[in-house]
Amino acid sequence: MNKDATFNILMYSHDTYGLGHIRRTMAIAEQLRKSNTNILILTGSPIAGRLTFPKYVDYVRIPGMIKKANDEYFPLTIRIDPMQAMEIRQSIIMATVKTFLPDLFIVDKEPQGLKKEVLPALEWIKANLKDTKTILGLRDIMDDADTVRADWRKKNIYSTIEDLYSEVWVYGQKDVYDPVKEYEIPESINKKVHFTGYIPRKVPEKSVSKALRLQLNVMKNESLVTVTTGGGGDGFHVLDSYLKMLERMREQSILPPFQSVMVTGPFLSRNDKDLILERANELGVLAYDFFSDMETLIAASDIVVCMGGYNTICEVLSSKTMSLVIPRETPRKEQFIRAKAFNREHLVDFIPWTKLNNLNLEEKILSMLENKESFTKAMTRFKMTGIVNICERISKFWNGKNEKNCYPDPVYGFKRLP
Repeated sequence: MNKDATFNILMYSHDTYGLGHIRRTMAIAEQLRKSNTNILILTGSPIAGRLTFPKYVDYVRIPGMIKKANDEYFPLTIRIDPMQAMEIRQSIIMATVKTFLPDLFIVDKEPQGLKKEVLPALEWIKANLKDTKTILGLRDIMDDADTVRADWRKKNIYSTIEDLYSEVWVYGQKDVYDPVKEYEIPESINKKVHFTGYIPRKVPEKSVSKALRLQLNVMKNESLVTVTTGGGGDGFHVLDSYLKMLERMREQSILPPFQSVMVTGPFLSRNDKDLILERANELGVLAYDFFSDMETLIAASDIVVCMGGYNTICEVLSSKTMSLVIPRETPRKEQFIRAKAFNREHLVDFIPWTKLNNLNLEEKILSMLENKESFTKAMTRFKMTGIVNICERISKFWNGKNEKNCYPDPVYGFKRLP
């Protein structure tokens, strides 16, 4: 196909821990793809091969890295020197940019990339691709304000954003959390900032979620509680507390008024995973390490017990499913800040990480099941405008050639163009 007839979007997702970055990137890519659009994702996620990539979307896998301590990263699987692994990643990124020639380059979360690996590509684009727009995509909350400000000053992030990015897209709402204020973003950058709103997820048809409930043996008069900890690397406390709740109820001959499904996440340690799966099996609870269609499982649930990562929150709000959040507070306070912010809007309920136990977990779940209406009303009022506003930004970049390029599906309020 003629390059002039296509619109190339390159997306970078460094993915050193968990599933958050690749899931957010995939959610955006899913809605931006069209017949005259090519979307290529640069990712270090070790589970990229387990994801289903839709038509017109593909990925380039760069060697996975994992954070061990402070700012130290090591290869996830291959046994080579970390510096060598970083050189391979950087060379793949640069080669991809030079050959793919993106019209739009979206960098997720890390303005300079992992260990500054994206800087050479950004500088090359600035020098050689004058019409290409470079976008920094930020989730609503990065960390507590003091930590982010100190980190950005230390790494010269403010200058990077000012010099090398056309725009900054904040995938959130200013009235929920304002990173411009919290992170002391200067006016020279603030004028580039656009709040897109939260990124919605495609919600399956009711018949699809009903079919999954039947497949999971959930009766019509029963509720379904799904427990998910995202990637799972730090989710054992939540999974363990939930099982302790069910084990105590069994010891007291109490029949839970709900069915349970647990998704440990692929990054839970093998020993912890084996223990969780064994205990779940003894209780007759379905448990998986990875569930390929989380959107449908969430839509089929009455409550989702989670840690409150950006993507899970977007998924539960898209499907109007209640969520009980157990936010971690280390090494980042992002989840805790988000849980408090959304709790103020009555969109979620939460239990602080250090106060979680099987008794208050049961109390919260039962209370939420009895008070569905208040949560449903709040979620119905909450509008997720992320995809619509991203499309509007792209249409402003290219009025003619790509005007028909970016319109979301009818579920987001736009009519699909031919």
